[in-house]
Amino acid sequence: MKKAGKFVAAVFVAGSAALAGPLWAAECAADITGTDTMQFDKKVMSVSASCKEFKVTIKHSGKLPRNAMGHNWVLTKTADMQGVANDGIAAGLNNDYVKVGDSRVIAHTKVIGAGETDTITIPLSKLKAGESYTYFCSFPGHSSIMKGVLQVNK
Repeated sequence: MKKAGKFVAAVFVAGSAALAGPLWAAECAADITGTDTMQFDKKVMSVSASCKEFKVTIKHSGKLPRNAMGHNWVLTKTADMQGVANDGIAAGLNNDYVKVGDSRVIAHTKVIGAGETDTITIPLSKLKAGESYTYFCSFPGHSSIMKGVLQVNK
């Protein structure tokens, strides 16, 4: 069984005796890839509530440019996702298909094309364990397929 988190070796010193043992560190960063077939490589992402921030890096592994098959990563509460996606279409590519000043958007990357990456950092103070969050690509027509769940673990 694979445990979540990174394995970190630690050495504890008690007097003159050293005890070695594993520690499990919280996973506070994640990578996600979008393809030319309108797919994310992850349907679920998770972050520990003990993290101070969550860093997300999106990569576009396809061959098409951002204006033809661009992808971004947008995070909202699940209940807000469809409205944000609809309003994003009108915002256009120059605004990364995210309505300017939309308070429902917790975080978003820029729209990227083939071979590009973008990274964002989200303060965990914006997220709560137990809340339902959805991430998605807001490029027109993508949000119905390119979406997943972000879990905040206690």
